[in-house]
Amino acid sequence: MGKRRVITIGSKAGEGSKKKSLSRVSKKPKRKNIAKGQIHIKSTYNNTIVTLTDLSGSVIDWSSAGLLGFKGAKKATPYAATNIVSSLLERTKKIGLREVDVFVKGIGSGRESAIRAIAANGINIISITDVTPIPHNGCRPPKPRRV
Repeated sequence: MGKRRVITIGSKAGEGSKKKSLSRVSKKPKRKNIAKGQIHIKSTYNNTIVTLTDLSGSVIDWSSAGLLGFKGAKKATPYAATNIVSSLLERTKKIGLREVDVFVKGIGSGRESAIRAIAANGINIISITDVTPIPHNGCRPPKPRRV
């Protein structure tokens, strides 16, 4: 159970009868057992971010190359992406995840190795979906230059 804090409000010592007490109970979030979830991989030229969510899209846990201590150009490597996935799945072993749908966004070099690392950690991949945004017509071109 959480600890109770009692906050008393009153500026003067003679205001004993006007004191209000507020009690707040801080609760620790409960971990759910999730058998099926989603893994979102965002792979850019500079970094790789992996997010684990439940089927409704609520974030359970996430990891990135910077969180593991990679700096600079090493953050976008396939080796970093493999370490990101393995550390994420190591932290979330307790929730009982067995099957995932994988959503990949971006064009970085960590895409493939992150998916391989998910399969290597004993998680069954149901589907792999590429959700990289693609412009249909693009931005409006600039006006012609007048000299």
